Amino acid sequence: MITYSACPVCSSNNIRAFISAKDHTVSRESFVVMACGDCTHLFTQDIPTAKHIGKYYASEDYISHSDTREGLVNRLYHAVRKRTLNAKKNLVQNATGKRSGRIVDIGCGTGAFLSTMKHAGWSITGIEPDETARSKAASLYGVSALPAEEFYNLPAGNFDAITLWHVLEHVHDLHGYISQLKNMLSAGGRLFIAVPNYTAYDAKHYGSFWAAYDVPRHLYHFSPQSMRRLLQEHGLAVEKIKPMWFDSFYVSMLSEKYKNGKGNLVKAFCIGFLSNLKAAMNKEKCSSLIYIVSKDG
Repeated sequence: MITYSACPVCSSNNIRAFISAKDHTVSRESFVVMACGDCTHLFTQDIPTAKHIGKYYASEDYISHSDTREGLVNRLYHAVRKRTLNAKKNLVQNATGKRSGRIVDIGCGTGAFLSTMKHAGWSITGIEPDETARSKAASLYGVSALPAEEFYNLPAGNFDAITLWHVLEHVHDLHGYISQLKNMLSAGGRLFIAVPNYTAYDAKHYGSFWAAYDVPRHLYHFSPQSMRRLLQEHGLAVEKIKPMWFDSFYVSMLSEKYKNGKGNLVKAFCIGFLSNLKAAMNKEKCSSLIYIVSKDG
């Protein structure tokens, strides 16, 4: 178990209990989410160590590992995935200014995104800690993903694009990871970090039932302010922030299920729509955000 006495982003000891959230996916245990009064970062307290957290991922409902289509939420997830995969490909190409290049996807899951990039002409590398997901990546898409321990062995300055789609919130060695990501970037390369955003309206509406807290698998809960602070400490700069509009609907459907014991599709759609409507006036309030990052200077 890991108990923090200071903020894992800025090392401030100005921390307090923020909310208690339940693991609705696997264990049904509750975990306290702490808040930093300085950088606004949230983090899960008393988390399992990297060695012991694996059992909290042991669920067929964990879609990035299983690729399951069971249940309404997962069917809807797959229905929009093709569109989002193409959007991610276009984002990478536009931000890097390259139609092809070298890309590594950290936490590549079952390989759908890397397959999309491969067909677009990119040289691909994938890192995935879950053995089942790596097997599915190979069988479904012909993607040979590397295990997590190979991350720190990836070559320096080698990648034009590094992507982490909802991965950084799972990483125990937060600062070590960011240092290695910076090291791996080529000159002019771009880092793409997608994470949930607890400052969004849907997070405030659902409170402790907000599905994107996803304790204890989500070790950290970023705000735009805390993400900028983390990256600045490593000589990285946020160039742009892009909203992930579909996430508010997906997260709201799960949150509705957690809160009421069943999925109210109409109500979840309304909350997701209202969250996006509010974020249209300030995109940094979207339910999930993609940070496009470069080496500072």
